[in-house]
Amino acid sequence: MRAVIQRVRRASVSVDGCLISEITKGLCVFLGIEKGDNASDIDYIAGKIFGLRIFEDDTGKMNLALSDISSKDVSVLLVSQFTLLGDVRRGRRPSFSRAENPDIALDTYEAFSKKMQGYEITLKEGVFRAMMDVELINDGPVTILLDSKKTF
Repeated sequence: MRAVIQRVRRASVSVDGCLISEITKGLCVFLGIEKGDNASDIDYIAGKIFGLRIFEDDTGKMNLALSDISSKDVSVLLVSQFTLLGDVRRGRRPSFSRAENPDIALDTYEAFSKKMQGYEITLKEGVFRAMMDVELINDGPVTILLDSKKTF
């Protein structure tokens, strides 16, 4: 499982020109489900996201995590993105052979969403398998890459 986490001032998802979800201050999480991902991958990525100390404290130092901030002050926008598993080591056309089958990936994505909701945060979502327009204003910029297999 891979995730790209961006600290944002605001973010939104639209499908066919219709606004689906939006947040103000918080995190935009792009999530890619890999073949074989299971509960331990969900726990690892969700726990890391919840505990990442990437919000500024009173002195301006990145020292606060979602776990330290009121859910009224920050939100998470979760967006499925199988292209995070794209492999371009050979040629120029990405291979998505490591991405999970969409039916299985949907179950894993929903389990991940439930895990994040369990942290009692405000969670908004995109639409699984839809062509989405994602708009965001990256705050910082702060962008963090996570991989449950710890390949980077």
